[in-house]
Amino acid sequence: MHTPSDSRPRVGVVGASGYTGLEVLRVLAGHPGVDPVWATSRSEAGGPTPVSGLAFTDRGYDALAEVDLVFLCLPHGAAVPWMEAARAAGVRVVDLTADHRPGSGRDAGVVYGMTELHGEAVAGADAVANPGCYPTGVILSLAPLRAAGLLDDARPIPVAAASGVTGAGRSPRRDLLFAEVHGDYRAYGLGNGHRHLLEMRAELPGLQLLFVPHLLPVPRGILETLTLPVVEGVDAARVRDVWREAYATSPVVDILAEGAPSLRDVVHTDRLVLSVHDNEGLRAPTLTVVAALDNLGKGAAGQAVQNMNLMLGLEAGEGLR
Repeated sequence: MHTPSDSRPRVGVVGASGYTGLEVLRVLAGHPGVDPVWATSRSEAGGPTPVSGLAFTDRGYDALAEVDLVFLCLPHGAAVPWMEAARAAGVRVVDLTADHRPGSGRDAGVVYGMTELHGEAVAGADAVANPGCYPTGVILSLAPLRAAGLLDDARPIPVAAASGVTGAGRSPRRDLLFAEVHGDYRAYGLGNGHRHLLEMRAELPGLQLLFVPHLLPVPRGILETLTLPVVEGVDAARVRDVWREAYATSPVVDILAEGAPSLRDVVHTDRLVLSVHDNEGLRAPTLTVVAALDNLGKGAAGQAVQNMNLMLGLEAGEGLR
C-alpha cells in the first residue's frame, strides 16, 4: 500500500484509467515532490496503477479530504460536480477536460493553465483548466508573435493539425479500431467548427484561424503545420528571436535553429518543439511554422503536472521528461 509522507503534498487522480489519467499517473510515479495517494476508476477498481503499490479505487467525493490537489481526467462534461466538490473542500484542482476552458461558459474564476503564458496566475490559482492538446501547439506558436505585432491579421492562418488516435480517448469506437486506421490518413471536423477553436480564439483574439484536424495512424503525438501571414520585413530569424525571448525560462519549449521537428522528437516526452521556415515565390510574406508535441504529454499530462507544480510552489519542470 502506498504510504504518503508527512512533508510532500498529496494528490489524487479522478478517472485515472483513461489515456490521460494513466499518463498523469506515469508522470507522478517518477515525481519527487508529491505523493499520489489514490486514483479512481469504476471499471478497473482493485487493479494496479502505474504507481508502485497504488491500486485503482472506486472512491467518491469523500476521498477529497485526503489530498491537497486533484486531477480531473474524466470524459468531457463530467468534471463539473467534482470541480464544485473539490473547491468546496478547499482542494486545488487541475481539470483536464474541456468543461472549464475558455469558451465553455464555466470558466469564470478558473485560470487557463497555459503555464508559459499565465504562470503567475496559475501559481495563485485554486482551480486550473488544462489546455487542449491541439490548442497548446497553436497558441504557444502564435501568442508571442501576435503580441510582438509580427502577424498580418487581415489574412487567415491555416492550421493543418494531425494527432495520434489516443487523442480520441480510450472508449471503444469502431472508426478507431486498428484495422480501420492502419494505413489510412484522414481529415475530420471540417467546416472550421472544431471544439478546440473556442479556446484558441479566446487566447488569440483578432486572428482568423482556419483549423483542419487529421487522424494519424499512430498511437500518440501531434504535428501541426501553420501557414503564417506576417507583416513586411518579418522573416524566420525574427520569429525565432521572439520565441526564444518568450520561452527562455520554459523547461519544455524548445526552438530549433534549423530543420523541423517530427513525432519521434516528442513522443513519450513533455516537450513542445517549434520550428519556422522562410518561403519563396509568394506575393505576400508568409512563413511556415511546425509544432510537435505528444498529445498525452505536453498536450495533457505533462501540462497538467506543470500546472500542479506551480500551484504547489514547486519548480515548473519538476518531474517532467
